Amino acid sequence: MNHGEAAYGVWSLVFINSAIFILFAFSFFKPATARDWRSFGAFSAFIVALFVEMYGFPLTIYLISGWLQSKFPNLDLLSHDAGHLWSTLLGDKGNPHLSVLHIASYLFLGIGFYLLSAAWNVLYHAQRRHSLATIGPYAWIRHPQYVAFVLILLGFLLQWPTLLTLAMFPVLLVMYGRLAVTEEREMRKQFGAAYDTYARATPRFIPQFRRTRANLTGR
Repeated sequence: MNHGEAAYGVWSLVFINSAIFILFAFSFFKPATARDWRSFGAFSAFIVALFVEMYGFPLTIYLISGWLQSKFPNLDLLSHDAGHLWSTLLGDKGNPHLSVLHIASYLFLGIGFYLLSAAWNVLYHAQRRHSLATIGPYAWIRHPQYVAFVLILLGFLLQWPTLLTLAMFPVLLVMYGRLAVTEEREMRKQFGAAYDTYARATPRFIPQFRRTRANLTGR
């Protein structure tokens, strides 16, 4: 049974899904500086590459089709379900949309977009007051927006891995890490000792809940 015609070549879905997720992220991130646009542009490139393979042309399936066919001789390579490679490689026979990894991907996406929204709200008001953002997500980590982007990317990788997005992911991690360091240098110039005090008490990317709770309560 061939599902190739229905599963791929649907470029309208590539455009619609890419536009929805990019615009949704844009509505929360609202890039203003060149640095913001670089980070958002890299995120957008990842999203487009993902949906091109999900609904347009399955490049990853095409490149590894020989190995997949020998490993899974009864697999319909052009079916949409086959694109959920984690389920295929793990030998999951059920609906891939109901797999543990797929459900986990929704959790990562939901948390990522929520964090992006919450961080932008805090940062927006801090910028209007020309003050340092230290509440909400910024009370737990110094760069919640970059962490949000990484969580969203991880969610998509759990759902639909491709060779291109897997290769892009570590590059984006390095990029966001460097942007975070650059941003911190600018914050130190702007806020001086206040930022140093904040940075000593707040982890860069990974929250330390016990330590942060103590800082918030003053204990």
